[in-house]
Amino acid sequence: MLASGPGGQGTRHLLLSVLLLAAWGAESGQVHYSVPEEAKHGTFVGRIAQDLGLELAELVPRLFRVASKGPGDLLEVNLQNGILFVNSRIDREELCGRSAECSIHLEVIVDRPLQVFHVEVEVKDINDNPPVFPATQKNLFISETRALDSHFSLEGASDADIGANALLTYKLSPSEYFSLEVPTNDDQVKPLQLVLKKLLDREVASELLLVLQATDGGKPELTGNTELHITVLDVNDNAPVFDKAVHRVKLLENSRNGTLVIRLNASDLDEGSNSHILYSFATDVSSNTEAFFCIDSASGEIKVNGKIDFEETKLWKLQIEAVDKGNPPMFGHCTILVEILDINDNAPELLVTSLSLSVPEDATLGTVIALISVTDRDSGANGQVTCTLSPHVPFKLVSTFKNYYSLVLDSALDRESVADYALVVTARDAGSPSLSATASVSVEVADVNDNAPAFAQPEYTVFVKENNPPGCHIFTVSARDADAQENALVSYSLVERRVGERALSSYVSVHAESGKVYALQPLDHEELELLQFQVSARDAGVPPLGSNVTLQVFVLDENDNAPALLPRPGAGGGAVSELVSRSVGAGHVVAKVRAVDADSGYNAWLSYELRPAAGGARSPFRVALYTGEISTTRTLDEADSPRQRLLVLVKDHGEPALTATATVLLSLVESGQAPKASSRVLAGAAGAETALLDVNVYLIIAICAVSSLLVLTLLLYTALRCSAPPAEGACAPGKPTLVCSSAVGSWSYSQQRRQRVCSGEGPPPAPPPPASKTDLMAFSPSVPPCSSSGDSGEQQEIFGNDVSTVILNVFNAC
Repeated sequence: MLASGPGGQGTRHLLLSVLLLAAWGAESGQVHYSVPEEAKHGTFVGRIAQDLGLELAELVPRLFRVASKGPGDLLEVNLQNGILFVNSRIDREELCGRSAECSIHLEVIVDRPLQVFHVEVEVKDINDNPPVFPATQKNLFISETRALDSHFSLEGASDADIGANALLTYKLSPSEYFSLEVPTNDDQVKPLQLVLKKLLDREVASELLLVLQATDGGKPELTGNTELHITVLDVNDNAPVFDKAVHRVKLLENSRNGTLVIRLNASDLDEGSNSHILYSFATDVSSNTEAFFCIDSASGEIKVNGKIDFEETKLWKLQIEAVDKGNPPMFGHCTILVEILDINDNAPELLVTSLSLSVPEDATLGTVIALISVTDRDSGANGQVTCTLSPHVPFKLVSTFKNYYSLVLDSALDRESVADYALVVTARDAGSPSLSATASVSVEVADVNDNAPAFAQPEYTVFVKENNPPGCHIFTVSARDADAQENALVSYSLVERRVGERALSSYVSVHAESGKVYALQPLDHEELELLQFQVSARDAGVPPLGSNVTLQVFVLDENDNAPALLPRPGAGGGAVSELVSRSVGAGHVVAKVRAVDADSGYNAWLSYELRPAAGGARSPFRVALYTGEISTTRTLDEADSPRQRLLVLVKDHGEPALTATATVLLSLVESGQAPKASSRVLAGAAGAETALLDVNVYLIIAICAVSSLLVLTLLLYTALRCSAPPAEGACAPGKPTLVCSSAVGSWSYSQQRRQRVCSGEGPPPAPPPPASKTDLMAFSPSVPPCSSSGDSGEQQEIFGNDVSTVILNVFNAC
């Protein structure tokens, strides 16, 4: 926001300077943002895509990604809107300690072409840490003989924040004996002083309890407290005094244990044991200090006791205490500031994004192979690093930013000459002596995907028996790819299409890796004789290449359907009853058994035989082997029983053969009592013209009835299907099928003829024995037994039976 008024001109100059600085930063490939610490998840940082000049639509195609050198993914980018936001908690004190400047350095990388942008996000301090004293209570032992204006050193509080948030002010609880002396901002190294402003009297007050409060300069202000427990002592009225209140010392890092840091000197005006001084660290010093330094209590020498590392701590602040042997003892204090000097003890560290790379041999010059970053924990010249690449290779290093390099292609590659390169990147610092580090980068020259998978032949024919178990393996397709590695990795899949009303994937599946083709359900020859589909083979190259192969799966018939007896036209089910005159001669046809088989070929070729009569009596009747016609073997006489019960066995030619038994009841009557059976024939011959007119009327009525019944049934079936969800695992009912049964009962002939006969596409092939007009019948195959069959299946079967009966009656009438 710009402010108007007397300072407006200066504000304009400041704004112009900021704009120039932002423009310089954009051209140099670096963008600066700032974000307060402890910001919530999702806090807006900046429109990074817009500031880097990238379009939102190209972020995903160009594989926009962000890499951070800091711990964890503190910041993240929303690829939908290009906004950089806070992803997880940012603690400035944990990230940068007490460093005045704290930034998160990000690398933004995009491909096609590869570009690297450097983004610096400054983490601003907020007042989230209250002042903390080394101890919640400090015990002071002060002699009652101490003079007015005596000073007692106190350990101040520390604040993990920086700047104004760490600027502390101190306040002492009201006391008539003591006041607080706080050092100025220019002399912060001096300790706090508790000043005696009224003489102590042990007989009046032997103990005093004060509260020291520290308040930081943040908004809102945070405070910390410590209790001062003061014990008033008698006698020994002179405390040890150091020659300096603050000592400054410089020490090289990695100094050996036992190295002398400083020899302290304190004096005491008292005599005897009251002037004998012992040195020690202050009681509230941290254990970390004692792990790195030790002090001789008698001589006051401070020596190195652990590994001193400049990269860990650059400045040590030691609080030293001198105590005499008086009774009570008196204390003196001083502060030692130990500055650690850096030496070149850290070799550079190389970070390569990938150690095993593959580059296509047709890659263009300038293609980026790897991204390399180098760091050195030392400072100054010890931390200045240069990188070099092994000579005589078609690659080079290009510096993209300070201590950041790109390994790019410098000359054309030839896979036939050199298939891979082993590169060595060397990083060396400017210290004395110089330290270096190396990293190996393996670059493999890869081929391009220029060969599609190929099958041995374009089409395969597979024969599968029906009633196969679900999930059985029926065939294996195999394609070969001349490429290498992933370009030759072939995966298989079905070319999906519809098979009738169902998807191809409900019948078969193909294993993506092995190419094995599985039948997902039992196949039914009566429902599906040929299943033709395509299998696609596709490699894993980019872009992928593929080819298809055609599979023709022929479902072979098995003898799984027993012969089914057909009722006599115009009659119900059960036994066949006929009246036979005793005057008929040998060879006279008295009845006929009709049966069909839903199988095909030899499995549907039916034969008929007469079961022998009980008691071994010879029957005067016989049955034709293939037609089922029952005829007399001789002239009937009075000795023959007036009621003949014949059992006809119908058997197919499958393996194993399936059978059905028909019962035929014949009643033998005298020639004068059987005009009923023949009168119909005479009447038909006498009145052919009248019968023909009746047949036409019946035909019209039958066709109208069938059409009406068909429409009503379809409407009812559709309503049921739409109103009720199909039961899982329900078996679909078989469709009504026209069957042309020949005189020899061969179902294979019926299969060959049924389309032509039923659709009128031409004359059917004549079977060996002639067939009568009444042999043309319709039936509905039985629904396979299934516990979860729905009502719709039953209605469709009933409808098929009704149509069969009507058509059968029509043809009988004809």
